[in-house]
Amino acid sequence: MYFASDNSSGAAPEIMAALAAANAGYAMPYGNDPIMERVRARIRDLFEAPEAAVYLVSTGTTANALALAILAQPWQAVFCHRLAHVEQDECGAPEFYTGGAKLLLIDGPDAKITPAALRDTVTATAQGGVHNIQRGPVTITNATEAGTVYSAAEVAALCAVAREFGLPVHMDGARFANALVADGSTPAEMTWKAGVDVLSFGGTKNGCLGVEAVVIFDPAKAWEFELRRKRGGHLFSKHRYLSAQMDAYLEGDLWLDLARRANDAAQALSQGILGLPGARLMHPTQANAVFAGWPRGGHRAAQEAGAKYYLWPFGQSLDGPGDAVLTARLVCSWSTTAEDVARFVAAVRGA
Repeated sequence: MYFASDNSSGAAPEIMAALAAANAGYAMPYGNDPIMERVRARIRDLFEAPEAAVYLVSTGTTANALALAILAQPWQAVFCHRLAHVEQDECGAPEFYTGGAKLLLIDGPDAKITPAALRDTVTATAQGGVHNIQRGPVTITNATEAGTVYSAAEVAALCAVAREFGLPVHMDGARFANALVADGSTPAEMTWKAGVDVLSFGGTKNGCLGVEAVVIFDPAKAWEFELRRKRGGHLFSKHRYLSAQMDAYLEGDLWLDLARRANDAAQALSQGILGLPGARLMHPTQANAVFAGWPRGGHRAAQEAGAKYYLWPFGQSLDGPGDAVLTARLVCSWSTTAEDVARFVAAVRGA
C-alpha cells in the first residue's frame, strides 16, 4: 500500500536486466556508446521526427532546467501553471539554469492552463519596454501535478496561442507515458505536431532507475544544449547506463505497458475511494495520481494499516474529529497491485 510517489517504486525487471547486460565489457563514454545510437533512432522513429536531437540526463529537474535554458533568455518570462512542477518542486533550478528568467504563474482548474488565461497573461507582459520582464517560453506539465492530462488538442490550442506571440513551447513530460496512454494520441500528435518545441521525456517515474530524455525537435538548438549539459555538470561519463535504461524502456512498448498499469491502478483506487462514505475527488483521475478527500478516521485507519501517502496539501493533522474530511494525494506506479488497492480501500472502509 505504497502510494507516496511513483518515484518510490523499484525499477522494472526489464530495466535492471538491460543494465546488467550493458555492464559487460567496455563502451565509449559521454554518449558515444552504441546503445545510444539505437536510443536516438528509436526516439526519432517513435516521434516521427528524423531530425530531432536526443539527449539523456539522469533527473527530471535537469531535463526541465536545461531544456528551458535553451529557450529562454535571462530577461524573459517562462509562462507556466501555478502548480507546475518547475514552480513547485525544483528549488529554483529553471531560474538558475536560465540565468535568471522569471516564472510567471497562471491559474487554471485542475492544474491546467487555458488558452484564454495564457493569452491574457502573455498580453499583460512586457508592456513597459525595457523596464519589464520580456515574453519567453511556455511550459506545460503533462501529466499535470494534479493527475490530470492535457489532450493533444488542448496542447495544440495552447501552442497556437504561444505562436501568436512568437513564443517557443516546452513540455515537462516526466509522466509523458501516463498522459499519452490516457489520451490515446501518438507521441508526435502530443508534441511537435501540436506545436511543442522541446520535450522532457520521463523514464524515472515509470519504471526506470534514473533516466530522462530531452527531445529537441529543432536540431539548431542541439549544440547549445550539449554545452549547457556539460557546463552544468550533467554529462554522464559512463553514459551507457543511461542509454541501456532508455533502450529497454522503449523496447516492445514497455514504457506504455508500465504507464498503463499505473493508470489502471489509479482508476481502480479512485473508484474504490469514491465508494467510501463521505469521500470525494479533488481532481479528475486521468493519469496515475488520485487526489481525494475522506473522513479523518479513515486516514488514521489506513495509515495504521501501513498505507504510505501524503496528506495534501501539507499541514493537515490526523489529530481531531474523525468525521472531518482530510484531503490526500495517492500516486500509483507500474508495480501497484490490485491487492494494494483492495487492502487500502478495505482499511479505510473498516473505519
